[in-house]
Amino acid sequence: MHHEPGRLQPRSHDAIVQLMDKGVDIPNPLTLDIGPEVALERISGHGVTLYPGCRIYGAATVISAGVTLGAEAPVTVDDCFLGPDVELKGGSFKRSVFLEKANMGPAAQVRDGCLLEEEANGAHCVGLKQTILFPFVTLGSLVNLCDCLMSGGTSRKDHSEVGSSYIHFNFTPDGDKTTASLFGDVPRGVMLDQPRIFLGGQGGAVGPLRLGYGTVAAAGSILRRDVPADGKLVVSKSHPGLERDHAPHAYQDLTRVAANNIVYLANLVALEQWYVHVRRPFFAAQELGGLVYEGALEMLALARRERIARLTAMAAKVPPTDAGRQALREGIDDVCGLFKAAPPAAGREAFLAAFHEAIGGGGGGVEATADLTDYTRTIQKLPADVAALGVAWLQQVVDTLCSQAGALLQPLRVFDKE
Repeated sequence: MHHEPGRLQPRSHDAIVQLMDKGVDIPNPLTLDIGPEVALERISGHGVTLYPGCRIYGAATVISAGVTLGAEAPVTVDDCFLGPDVELKGGSFKRSVFLEKANMGPAAQVRDGCLLEEEANGAHCVGLKQTILFPFVTLGSLVNLCDCLMSGGTSRKDHSEVGSSYIHFNFTPDGDKTTASLFGDVPRGVMLDQPRIFLGGQGGAVGPLRLGYGTVAAAGSILRRDVPADGKLVVSKSHPGLERDHAPHAYQDLTRVAANNIVYLANLVALEQWYVHVRRPFFAAQELGGLVYEGALEMLALARRERIARLTAMAAKVPPTDAGRQALREGIDDVCGLFKAAPPAAGREAFLAAFHEAIGGGGGGVEATADLTDYTRTIQKLPADVAALGVAWLQQVVDTLCSQAGALLQPLRVFDKE
């Protein structure tokens, strides 16, 4: 890498002195390592605490006001974007974004492509990669979630939750990772008013899955099928004993797998649109917020590229034994191209006009509002009719992209039952 482990470099020493001079609390300066590529102007001097054993690397790293690193164990941060009052208690964190008051317990491993929104949090020994958690989502201990998005809940007392020792199975025997799961969805989830989702401990989910809001999965359940309707209790059955020949690349559930990947991609586009048109001014109101906003967009773009790459790789392995499979192999580039083009805009301007008016901006746009410092509270105070316009806009983004993809893959009949 760019540093020499176990040795305090002159550049690291100078950086530590500069950070202390600007107000960063560093109780034991000689235990820190700061890479020479770290831009100190991207680290706030207001209320930041770096406990012993912290390692800070990456030219992109941003540390906002009130951040606390390493309160319970050493922390390594590499190219991460940390919003205000984030607390990472111990572990390693790479190329991910944590928004205001997000926090993780010790022994965490958060890898590339994660976006934890306001007050999302995890207990000890949590592993994440390519995962998006909406505000308030809570993960228990010994949880492994990769390639999924989870939303639901309204506060830190009413939140979607994943019980301890839960795993999202995201890698197939054929070596595919076309397994991203949606626990909730983006169009309704961004309004922060949906019933919580509860995934009981000692359980798991075999991606790609879709679960509706208010779903309760009993402890010990392994979810293997979609439960898109809201408010369901799910208790899974154990697999019966079986031994038979294994047929590689059979893809017996190909239609559902393709459909769920397309829906996930469409939801990522909708979330990106929400950030661009709604969330941006809230970031601008924070010190270093513009940089954190750029990091969030980078994570969403990274997530989209990841899903496109995984879907394309799987399509190339699908044997062309029927018209549907042939359509997927031949049409995958056109399908993926839908998610690289300009997104549908129907309903956007109507919502934005109502949104600006509702939060006090009038005709001056969201930047003219008096207070942009509390994103979650502002969204939750929207009148029901305004929130409904926002849901309709984002759902139109999802539905249009899915419809276009379905037309390109018509022989596969991916959305015939939708």
